[in-house]
Amino acid sequence: MISLEPKDLSPAKLQGYLQSAVAPRPIAFASTMSASGKPNLSPFSFFNVFSSNPPILIFSPARRVRDNTIKHTLINAEATKEVVINVVNFNIVQQASLSSTEYADGVNEFLKSGLTQIPSDIVKPYRVKESPVQFECKVNQIIALGTGGGAGNLVICEVLKIHIDERILDENGAIDQFKIDLVSRLGNNWYSRSNQGLFEVPKPIANLGIGVDAIPNFIKKSNVFNGNDLGMLGNIEALPTSQEVAIFVEKNFAVKGVLSADDDMKIHLKAKEYLNQNDVLSAWKVLLANSVSKE
Repeated sequence: MISLEPKDLSPAKLQGYLQSAVAPRPIAFASTMSASGKPNLSPFSFFNVFSSNPPILIFSPARRVRDNTIKHTLINAEATKEVVINVVNFNIVQQASLSSTEYADGVNEFLKSGLTQIPSDIVKPYRVKESPVQFECKVNQIIALGTGGGAGNLVICEVLKIHIDERILDENGAIDQFKIDLVSRLGNNWYSRSNQGLFEVPKPIANLGIGVDAIPNFIKKSNVFNGNDLGMLGNIEALPTSQEVAIFVEKNFAVKGVLSADDDMKIHLKAKEYLNQNDVLSAWKVLLANSVSKE
């Protein structure tokens, strides 16, 4: 067994150990509003429930390890003292991950992630329509835990109103843990699906995904792709060039055969096969090879 002292580790190394060992962690999908009224949406896995009377949730937007900057969510929570915490289930995990991309201030992550913003009843921040449970909260207190990169900021939230999708309830009106299908975070790219097990979602932090709003309508309106598929497609930084698409098709007889059939459903299903294999680039190449006549 190795024994380590935090002072001997870099902030990034220490964070990696902590996130991998203290897991799985629930995800607070936090919706906030800036002082000027601009919406923001971002997931945080330093999160849990800490009291039921009063109902208190706490999440922690940490200072960025790499450059010690703070996140828009923290700035907004400090300015407005309001937040909506939406839970993340498997149906929206890719879109939630995409929303963590560090878009410029003022960019609406609801649009980028392809999720639907709906008004709250009490607070100003929007709720995520696709989330099965949404908590409207007031921010009672924010406690800064340090000033260096990686330091957390405890946002202590009091729940004012709860919204629950009836489809996740059992016959007694309680939340069915299989139906809600929650996901949680572990270390690196690993997530856990509460009723199945581990899976990976590539982090979008290293790149600036084009976003679901930049995906052509013929893809977004397809019956083949769900929210997670669109989240994966939106997480690509740049679309393949026409030359790259042509080379891909020429070398791939199976794809060439599907394209020759000129059947949108078959083409989209082929792209989905690649998405199921986490090969987003190939999925885009299949879709773009047949896109000229679909716009």
